[in-house]
Amino acid sequence: MMKTPLTLRPMFEYATTYFPDQQIVARQADGLTRRSYRDTGRRVRQLASALAALGVTAGDRVGTFLWNDAAHLEAYFAIPSLGAVLHTINLRLPADHLAYVINHAADRVLIVDRALWPVLAPLRASLSTVRAIILTGTGYVGEPDPPGTLDYDTLLAQGDPAFAWAELEEDQPLGLCYTSATTGYPKGVLYSHRGIYLHSLGLGLANTFGISADDTVLPIVPMFHANAWGLPFAAFWFGAKIVLPGPAPRPAVLLDLLRDEQVTVAIGVPTVWLALAQELERRPAPLALRAAICGGAAAPPALIRRYEKIFHIPFLHGYGMTETSPVATVARLKPSHRDLSEEAQLRVKASQGMPLPGLTVRLEREGRDVPWDGEAVGELCIQGPWIADAYEGDARTAETFRDGWLHTGDVATIDSEGYVRLVDRTKDVIKSGGEWISSVDLENALMAHPAVLEAAVVGIPHPRWGERPLAFVVVKEGMAVTKEELLAALGPQFARWQWPDDVIWVAEVPKTSVGKFLKRALREQYQDYFAPR
Repeated sequence: MMKTPLTLRPMFEYATTYFPDQQIVARQADGLTRRSYRDTGRRVRQLASALAALGVTAGDRVGTFLWNDAAHLEAYFAIPSLGAVLHTINLRLPADHLAYVINHAADRVLIVDRALWPVLAPLRASLSTVRAIILTGTGYVGEPDPPGTLDYDTLLAQGDPAFAWAELEEDQPLGLCYTSATTGYPKGVLYSHRGIYLHSLGLGLANTFGISADDTVLPIVPMFHANAWGLPFAAFWFGAKIVLPGPAPRPAVLLDLLRDEQVTVAIGVPTVWLALAQELERRPAPLALRAAICGGAAAPPALIRRYEKIFHIPFLHGYGMTETSPVATVARLKPSHRDLSEEAQLRVKASQGMPLPGLTVRLEREGRDVPWDGEAVGELCIQGPWIADAYEGDARTAETFRDGWLHTGDVATIDSEGYVRLVDRTKDVIKSGGEWISSVDLENALMAHPAVLEAAVVGIPHPRWGERPLAFVVVKEGMAVTKEELLAALGPQFARWQWPDDVIWVAEVPKTSVGKFLKRALREQYQDYFAPR
């Protein structure tokens, strides 16, 4: 067999050779831009040439501080083409974490949206490794660029459209993403060319997302978050039309893009799909979606039912982490599930699903394997060719990567057919009187109530029971529900001792930088709620 390196180069060349006229549509502050793969390929080579002229070489890190836009997609391919490392920086990190990840990554160049520059400007003097800052986008009218910065379009115009790719090895690093930690600074995960190649191939499988040239793909999840779940790489390779939602897209903007561009595949976290469902109810629209893909947090079964039964849009549930590149499992029905009742099928769809081909999973509890019976719980452990094996220059590696396995920190069950079902995060599971209570199951049940928009449940210290569940609920606009009604609705599914001890009404559940419920903030704010008065 030929020993052909599995790198980004053949993916890029396949796309631009066989799908030169396919479109990339990008929303900018001043409207939509449309470019072909052919034009995008030329711009990618020009950007790579311009970065090389700035002194970027193999192994150097180039940070991107960008929305899901055309420049970001160009950077996805141009930076690794030099053998350099694409560092996608989370726009929503606090200032001290931003400075940390840029310095820890040793970014040599930053590519920044002008409208986002005010976020980085106060940090500029503390960014010790940055040698050049490139600004793109329209920014603020009438404001000149800061001294010493470079203009993206000017650099591209000076670049070579026939720039030759570097010779790459498959084990070379391609990208770097930082994942938030429970405590301390974010942890860096380094991706190889081989890992991204194989992960992208996995996204094209029919049992996964089945991405092809027949699709129009909208990555709603940010491109700074685990490479938008790898979708930009896979969609480009397989020749799909790509729609990029641009700066701070609101639900109304997303719905317009879904409708006008006839998007067939879109990916987002549950909070995005919840907001889009509300927008769809206000403004019904003919959509071409064959898959509303949800990940980043467990999707409530009520949300899946809403899309499939009310909007008639297939809803696909997946699971992954920054450390898994990130897609690890997908919940699709097997042929044997077709004869199940609607409720039984919904339970399968609401699970995290089976691992992608090439990955292996197991459950561990107190150092022992847990049986796959759908009941016994343990920490989910994963291994495979696109699973990370360390954090970049971080002593916390030993906590997560042990004996050749990624220990995810997620408590789960696996049934006899291999379907993973998350019970909770190890840090979120509620231990009350020596028994475990799943915060995820309680949240899903609360969000099944027609008056509830969002619900988060956390364990709060209790003088008698160790911890007790406390629920935080957001009610839909124009609706009302009482605490007693909500708790009564839990009755058929939960023993009374598992019910939350109280319900607190909130305007919004606090969220992380990537849209997950920020339970840590709730625990900290209400840690004395059950303390003796």
